[in-house]
Amino acid sequence: MNIKIESERLYLRPINEDDDQDFFELDSNPRVHEFLGNNPVTSIEESRAYIKSILQQYKDYGVGRLAMIKKDTGEFIGWCGLKFEREVRKGFDYYDLGYRLKERFWGHGYATEAAIASLSYGFNDLNLKEICAAAYTRHKVSNIILKKIGLKPSGTFTYDNELCNWYTLKNPDL
Repeated sequence: MNIKIESERLYLRPINEDDDQDFFELDSNPRVHEFLGNNPVTSIEESRAYIKSILQQYKDYGVGRLAMIKKDTGEFIGWCGLKFEREVRKGFDYYDLGYRLKERFWGHGYATEAAIASLSYGFNDLNLKEICAAAYTRHKVSNIILKKIGLKPSGTFTYDNELCNWYTLKNPDL
């Protein structure tokens, strides 16, 4: 996959195997995993396996999560982007918008900025008809971000015994 999305403060680029240390730092933090099933990784091998699953998404669907890089420092601060999803909502396939940041980058608007850039890419470059997202109802920040960037609340569902809000946004040009 050869893509580079640019926003005011960020570059979004394909994830690669060299991102393994950054993924481990991100996903070994229990606070990052508070709303992800409370199951942080405990080994670099788990991070490498996750990266391989993203690389497979690129091959299978031409889309997948992207590394979030700060323009001014070149730092990997997390990931954002679209994913072809068929596991969370078992009844149908959809394109999911997601993001995850290292804790020290929380609260600076990076998730919002990267999510807006990802929506633009999905609608304008991939011509997707709809982009969806989910957030645990108790994850207040993620729910605020999803509404702020224009996704519409579209009901609730249960995943891993937790109530989740479901969001959708249709391509305004289709």
